[in-house]
Amino acid sequence: MNELERDIARLIVETLALDHLRPEDIAAEQPLFGQGLGLDSVDALELALALQNRYGLRIAADSRDARAHFETVRSLALYVQASGSPCAG
Repeated sequence: MNELERDIARLIVETLALDHLRPEDIAAEQPLFGQGLGLDSVDALELALALQNRYGLRIAADSRDARAHFETVRSLALYVQASGSPCAG
């Protein structure tokens, strides 16, 4: 896991108060929803807001790509990098 992926995993744990997990427990390719980490649509909204605040992203909820961006920590990191965010490291 690279530094940005670790930061996103930490953001997930902190934002969603996943006290039973440590950021290093979340694999870069682990699905975040469903049978993976088990996040739901409310978690997705909270996470989107946290990502907007941390990285200055604008994530359209109705975007067809939004679901793909939120599949894994790695897909989120790639999205942050592609956005050109100065905080992406």
